[in-house]
Amino acid sequence: MKIVVGITGASGSIYASALLNTLSRIEKDGKELLVCMVMSDNAKTVWQHELGGDDYSRLPFKTYAKNDFLAPFASGSGKFDAMIICPCSMGTLGRIASGISDDLMTRAADVMLKERKKLILVVRETPYNLIHIRNMQQVTEAGGLICPATPSFYSKPQTMEQVAMTVTDRALELAGLDLKHTYRWGTDKS
Repeated sequence: MKIVVGITGASGSIYASALLNTLSRIEKDGKELLVCMVMSDNAKTVWQHELGGDDYSRLPFKTYAKNDFLAPFASGSGKFDAMIICPCSMGTLGRIASGISDDLMTRAADVMLKERKKLILVVRETPYNLIHIRNMQQVTEAGGLICPATPSFYSKPQTMEQVAMTVTDRALELAGLDLKHTYRWGTDKS
């Protein structure tokens, strides 16, 4: 499986960190998985502010510059299976909904939609205004999936990362990964 992870400057870097840590563990398990990343400049600033460092630079995934249109996922011929933008800012959502491919992240999202591949947007904003809602509708009608950064508490998470993982594990499963550690409603894991 080939996945693109986009990280915008929306608040919620813990979601991106949890997502990437899970993908790193999956990759170490020897599964066929290729992960590529693209980050906005604001994503790096927000990550450093919220998480206190630049752990993103030490991840085992190839990171592409925001204007590197030679990245393999900038074209449908790259045959990527899914893209998760986590967290997804409302500005990025709006550009995707409008078909504006002005950087690598929005171009890759456009490629996912035109190729009928999975595009999952982990939107992070509250409250939503009508423009946000209409943009989410537009992306949904084009084939994308909106996965709000709204955690669940069925699994009784004990740490901030576990809370974040209730969202990011859901996004990864929407992308097509089968995560064995994910809480399943109606099953007893005690």
